[in-house]
Amino acid sequence: MENALSPAILSELRRPRPYPAVSVLTPTHRREPENAQDRVRLRNVVAEAKKQLESDPDITRERRADVADQLDRALAEVDLAHSEDGLVIYAAPGEHQVWSLGRAVPERVVLSDTFLTRNLVSAQAAERSFWVLSVSADHVTLWNGGADRVTEERTGGFPVVRRRQNFDAERMERTGDLPSTFRDEDTRRFLRDADTALGALLRGRPRPLYVTGEQAALSLLDELGGVTRDAVHLAHGGLSHATPEAVWQAMRPLLDAEARRDAAAVARELDSARGHKTFAAGVDELWQNAREGRVRLLAVEENYRVTVRDGGDHLVPAASGDPDTRDDIVDEIVEQCLETGAQVRFVPDGALVDADGMAGVLRY
Repeated sequence: MENALSPAILSELRRPRPYPAVSVLTPTHRREPENAQDRVRLRNVVAEAKKQLESDPDITRERRADVADQLDRALAEVDLAHSEDGLVIYAAPGEHQVWSLGRAVPERVVLSDTFLTRNLVSAQAAERSFWVLSVSADHVTLWNGGADRVTEERTGGFPVVRRRQNFDAERMERTGDLPSTFRDEDTRRFLRDADTALGALLRGRPRPLYVTGEQAALSLLDELGGVTRDAVHLAHGGLSHATPEAVWQAMRPLLDAEARRDAAAVARELDSARGHKTFAAGVDELWQNAREGRVRLLAVEENYRVTVRDGGDHLVPAASGDPDTRDDIVDEIVEQCLETGAQVRFVPDGALVDADGMAGVLRY
């Protein structure tokens, strides 16, 4: 299952496809007893997708069989033992993908000539993804970080491992001159190579970067002047060989402090916008401004969801399951704002009570 969305991958997902490109969405659960229902629910929504394929007269028999087979293959790849809060299956002639999301999605089936991506985009924004590079003199590990965890990333040449050469014991005995590990030229070259590999990865998957290691290692990276020099440094050795949980616990105080500062900064911007008459709040007002590209900063409570329907000139509240409802309007607004270059910040639940869970700063 996929869970890392890069600009290149998003562009590929949005590419037009031969009809039908099928998007299947369903909420999932991380823990018992809620997750007991997930497998049945998933099979039911896939069955609904096949039913829609069968009933669509514009789909040929061969293409219908191809896409149904792709749905079956995708279903076989789903690993509900490691599910998060939402699942998306894409299937089209000759291809399929399965995405696990750390944000809830509405249950739905969409047949179109493109895949439905707004839920992926919103989940990626809410995830606040980051990289952690843990360095030592002979091992550099890259960690893929999200809202509540890190996992080891084994792409782009990582982990980078170096076989340490034994120092000349006789020379050490004669001179007493053992070079500092991080002043050794081989170590400098090793860390420079790791920095170069990271730079190549960041070009395709940019996100905030943290670097952990002994202070001597961090100082050497500063001296080398690569992409790691501008990262946030955490003087904490031993994490290049650590477990993901150990890395997460080491990073958590730093991440929590940054989240508090970010939420405070967002609150200040919203207060300033009220005084400058550039403040907007509520789904309807923000949806209209998002479509016009007027939103500069969008703030959303982490678990804010609302169902609406199009009332003509405005969106109006609706019950989930009513005809023509839009259960993922928040994700639509998030995606639209990101498309027009706005900053999107997810804040703790309850932080935007006076704005009905969602607020923005307008460009004009």
